[in-house]
Amino acid sequence: MSGKGAGLLQSVERAMRVLDHLAASPDPVPARDVARSLGLTLPTTYHLLTTLVTGGYLVHLEEQRAYALGHRVDDLARGLHRQIAAPPEVQRVAAVVHREAQAAAYYATLRDAEMVVAHVAECPVHPRIHPLAVGFHRVPHATAFGKLMLAKLPDADREALLDHAGTPPVTPGTVTDRSLLRRQLRQVRGTGLAVEVDEFQAGLSCMAAPVSDAAGRFVGAVAISMPTARLRNDRWTAERAVRLGAVRATRAVALSIAARAGG
Repeated sequence: MSGKGAGLLQSVERAMRVLDHLAASPDPVPARDVARSLGLTLPTTYHLLTTLVTGGYLVHLEEQRAYALGHRVDDLARGLHRQIAAPPEVQRVAAVVHREAQAAAYYATLRDAEMVVAHVAECPVHPRIHPLAVGFHRVPHATAFGKLMLAKLPDADREALLDHAGTPPVTPGTVTDRSLLRRQLRQVRGTGLAVEVDEFQAGLSCMAAPVSDAAGRFVGAVAISMPTARLRNDRWTAERAVRLGAVRATRAVALSIAARAGG
């Protein structure tokens, strides 16, 4: 057992670190580089790599004498997409928001203290922000739906999350000061709307409104993204589309849950 905490298997924790390291690399990585970067002995690194290759999570490229991600990682990604997929009713709401706001529209769902993008409605004229694809969940302090989640969390949970994840600058406009972020989140709670301007990507802004289940619990968000200049010029149209979309998505979530319970 690892000394870092009860219930942690050290070998599994190390294997996950190896996967994360290879996933972050643009190229296959030699075993010696993995060992050096992660502070592992070479024999331990080879044991981990061999185990992951056997399971299909990595491949050994013999000619390059290096390792890369295997097909099982893609299987896991597809499984995640199936599990977090928005109900068809919610997908239809996102399509309406996309059309009414003339902007890329997103449905993000609350999943274990993370806001995860579950669906994107876009078109060539109004494409999503890269990398806001299905499964995206990072930097909540810099995204509108992330700010919405932070505003809804109990104070202690929010501070613990920020202590763990930090508030790194994603762009020069990202709010990284915790005091300023807290003031921003108080405003989100007061207005029921989260807005970020140039915080996730320069020249682009996002807006999000909360979605609740039948018991009134926060379960997700409807959001849009568009060029900052357009958001400033069409603020009312955009806000109306997002707020109405959140109301419709709240109804759709309730209908989806009721349908599953009745089926």
